Amino acid sequence: MREVWRMWHYSTMVVLTVLTAGIFAAILIPFKGIPLIPGLTELRPANVIPVVFGLLFGPAGAWGAALGNLIGDFFGTLGVGSFFGFWGNFLAAYLPYKMWRNRPLGSIRGHLPRFMLAVLLGAMGCALVVGFGLEALKLLPFSVIAVAVFINNALITLLLGPFLLALLEPRVSRWDLSWTEIVDPEDRAPGPAPRLGLALAWLGAGGGFLLGLAVGLGLVGLPGLPSLAALLTPFVVILLIGCFFL
Repeated sequence: MREVWRMWHYSTMVVLTVLTAGIFAAILIPFKGIPLIPGLTELRPANVIPVVFGLLFGPAGAWGAALGNLIGDFFGTLGVGSFFGFWGNFLAAYLPYKMWRNRPLGSIRGHLPRFMLAVLLGAMGCALVVGFGLEALKLLPFSVIAVAVFINNALITLLLGPFLLALLEPRVSRWDLSWTEIVDPEDRAPGPAPRLGLALAWLGAGGGFLLGLAVGLGLVGLPGLPSLAALLTPFVVILLIGCFFL
């Protein structure tokens, strides 16, 4: 996770963060008039940006997605839940690029199953964090917001992501803007245990998302727990620990 902090020492990465945030917000804002859940979320074709720009720009894409989502919230959905939206969208970009592990983007068709898994991991991570936050704040049930966030992230990115990557990757490579070409090797070294981190990320994001839905929809009864948020807290912690190991 070192690159997440070290990237701020590279002026080009800072520019790419601003670029990602601007593009993400610019696509988000016009769709604020098509709400899925009034005051909280809307139709978001822009959600293809975190994964694609995360794969291209690494941590700059992650920070840009987080900041772009926050900027978009200023146009109708800003509230205490925006804190969780910030970090949820950060993970929507961070988890896919860490799972991709510097594989060549030009051959994405040959790695399509891994791309799909990376998209699903990012979508579940984002849905868990946002759903957990809004459930804990009692703003919206987990089963409602988590499904909306997951579909917005996964479906749109799986449909549009490969085409957008095919369009952008040759140009990014030609202009030497890939994050692996900008950030020095010592500043983008993997975490202490990447495989363990990935396993923990899947356990936290996937386990928390699925269990939260099962309980929220009444498919699983767990009497004696103070709240669904309390049940999900260990999964959020496991996800965050996994991120530091990646």
